[in-house]
Amino acid sequence: MSVFEAVMLICFGAAWPASIYKSWVSRTTAGKSLVFLIIVFIGYLAGITHKVFYNLDGIMLLYVLNSVMVFADIILYFRNSRLEKRHAI
Repeated sequence: MSVFEAVMLICFGAAWPASIYKSWVSRTTAGKSLVFLIIVFIGYLAGITHKVFYNLDGIMLLYVLNSVMVFADIILYFRNSRLEKRHAI
């Protein structure tokens, strides 16, 4: 297990709850990039895949937790996009 990998994932993971909260309360996609969220999500999936096939350890849980938070932000992006379209009518 790499301490540096764990610290990186903890630091990245610390930012996602704030991003999810902002998405939830703002009810807008302003300041969000769906492409960015998808790229980060794919990166976390790649990390999980690596852990499963080459180096299974506890760090995988951080990858899973982070990917779940990013996925939640992606879902909120689509919700907010739908809300914006409703209000535009």
